[in-house]
Amino acid sequence: MMAEPPLPDETSALFFDLDGTLIDIAEHPQAVTVPTLLAPALAALVEALDGAVAILSGRPVDELDALLQPPMRCVAGVHGAQWRGTRGLREGRGQPGLAEVTRAATALALAHPALHLEHKPGAVALHYRRAPELASVCIETVCAAVARAPDMEVQLGKMVVEAKPRGASKGEALLAFLAEPPFDGRRPWHFGDDRTDEAAFEVVRARGGVAVKVGEGASAADHRLADPAAVRVWLGRAVAHLNARRAVGVPR
Repeated sequence: MMAEPPLPDETSALFFDLDGTLIDIAEHPQAVTVPTLLAPALAALVEALDGAVAILSGRPVDELDALLQPPMRCVAGVHGAQWRGTRGLREGRGQPGLAEVTRAATALALAHPALHLEHKPGAVALHYRRAPELASVCIETVCAAVARAPDMEVQLGKMVVEAKPRGASKGEALLAFLAEPPFDGRRPWHFGDDRTDEAAFEVVRARGGVAVKVGEGASAADHRLADPAAVRVWLGRAVAHLNARRAVGVPR
């Protein structure tokens, strides 16, 4: 049984997935509810760690900015295909194979209205949360189209199959953050709930950091929290802990 994570110190760099980790998953990506106190808590954590906090998400950066107000300065969107650090926003090149995958996924979504097709910069996701019986056909359809698109690869998630740029991952995004201030030289932590987070867990563990699985299921992580509510409680404790250390003069 994996233990709950400890609390961070001034040498930590914290990375969080959003859906299923900081906020509860909804049937539709646009139907999520962001708790009122989440953004202020994240802002307080950013202040306590001198900016070394980032969101790593499958959502595009503009959606992350709309959901978290004030927006986080450091975010990776579309599983790392979009990346905004302290030096601005960077995006990968256009994906010629995306059109092929989009055509196949669109045809399937039109045939089954319960499916939801989500268009992202350089990627496309087919959600089957409202029609779990269509999981196999969704995965088979996207995989077959991606096989004809060498610049794309398949990413499986919770009730979703996605085609994303080849080589883009939360692990690569986390490494990119660790290569520049204010993350460089710090011990990385990552909190995530999905298969998409496993690449980040592997990077974190290789760097001697802390990997935290949210929810049930096998994982490379060595710590676990039950659900997003538990993550938000931990977040509040972490901010209080860091501020208390600062109050007694622990160097930042």
